[in-house]
Amino acid sequence: MSLDGHVIYQVDPATFCGPGTDGGLAGVRRHLDHVRAVGADTLWLQPFYVSPYRDAGYDIVDHLGVSQRFGTMADFDDLVERCHQLDLRIVVGLVVQHTSIDHPWFRSARDDPASPYRDFYVWAAEPHDDKVVREPVFPGVEDSIWAYDDHAAKYYRHAFYTHQPDLDVGHPGVREEIAGIVRHWLDHGVDGFRVDAVPHMVRQAAVTDSRDDGFWFLSELADAAGGAPLLGEVDQGPSTYLDYFGDADRLSGILDFWTNNLLFLALARGSAEPLVRALRAQPTPPDGCTYLNWLRNQDELNLSLLSESERDEVMAAFAPDDTMRVFGRGIRRRLAPMLGEDVRRIAMAHAIVQSLPGVPIVRYGEEIGMDDDLSLPERQPVRTPMEWSRVEEQELQPGSLLSRVSQLVHRRREVGPLRPGRCEALSFGAGAVLGLVHQRADDAVLMLINLSADEVHVELQYDVRADLLADRQYEPAGADVVLGGYGYRWLRVR
Repeated sequence: MSLDGHVIYQVDPATFCGPGTDGGLAGVRRHLDHVRAVGADTLWLQPFYVSPYRDAGYDIVDHLGVSQRFGTMADFDDLVERCHQLDLRIVVGLVVQHTSIDHPWFRSARDDPASPYRDFYVWAAEPHDDKVVREPVFPGVEDSIWAYDDHAAKYYRHAFYTHQPDLDVGHPGVREEIAGIVRHWLDHGVDGFRVDAVPHMVRQAAVTDSRDDGFWFLSELADAAGGAPLLGEVDQGPSTYLDYFGDADRLSGILDFWTNNLLFLALARGSAEPLVRALRAQPTPPDGCTYLNWLRNQDELNLSLLSESERDEVMAAFAPDDTMRVFGRGIRRRLAPMLGEDVRRIAMAHAIVQSLPGVPIVRYGEEIGMDDDLSLPERQPVRTPMEWSRVEEQELQPGSLLSRVSQLVHRRREVGPLRPGRCEALSFGAGAVLGLVHQRADDAVLMLINLSADEVHVELQYDVRADLLADRQYEPAGADVVLGGYGYRWLRVR
């Protein structure tokens, strides 16, 4: 299954419709028409597995079952069937870097030294520096990557929360279980997987077998997936990306945190330069592989890939108060409040993501400019319930954010695949304007976005054949192109 030319809509079953008989998976199924109305053709469903739900379902006790809070396996099968009837593909989370502390494997491992599951986890007699996990992922919440277990009389490692012990993914038994999990959900009709915490697993695999620096693990995982796409969470810089792709035999897509970080630096500065820099540093992936782009996700806006001074700029622009920040590196706000609830500016940010080479992701609520709730702890402010009343309100408003985002997504899919490696990022005299030329077989598509509030004029060296999309009515494009404040135009050029 190729990812090119598709648009993904990200859904959390806990907040899209809420838990219970009227929510959960059945609720997601009822609202698939909204996903199609936005224009997406792929549904990314966040974890719905059996879990104590201390970490939004990423702490799993049964990877093969559906949590009662979201429904039953029959509800899941009905959702998949309805997705496919609507020509929607469905991607689910593959969360196998760790389990819940309540998982039967861990309970057996801690209680019985002879248990076959004892070696499924990473243990130590004493805390020590670890080359796989260098520091807690959530500093200030966890002060160590090691936690003592009274039953085992040993320390277990946890990259994330104390209640999420790390699996030794290099262990043959663990790898066999992971392959079984993948096959199980493929048998239930899923079309692909969003793979959590990929760099941690690669480094852990290298401890068992240093071959290919542990990337053999991803090749093995891809074999288990049998051609189904693996979309990897790779929160690293672009110099590592080709290792994660391999020869198109590892990850099918990389969630590009590097470009995401620089996108927010560009928004903070009102300058295209950071995005031009990001794209010029992005390596061309092998055929069949791509990048995934988004604005905000279910976590904090982690700015760790920026320099300290750049991070300070973004913080000052979008998180001026300490209550808006988290973990000393990130922002815990949704997009709309960060951009001052300005519909023009928010739509412009969506236009950037829809213009980038690769596959765009729209997270639920971003299409209507949902707010956050800063009274909630840690990352919870961005995990609030979908505001369906705002959907109904904006459906009746021509020029609403929902209508603008839907127009962008629909037109993006009409334009077709915009492949990395066939895109040139342009610099103009007007530094606020981002220009992206996507080369195709017979023509090219030029996408222009103005990151400033001021009207700008751009001189083109292209023969404009047609206007494809614009944020407002403009005079026909020629050698001189006008962009209003926070405006955008897509042009077919020769």
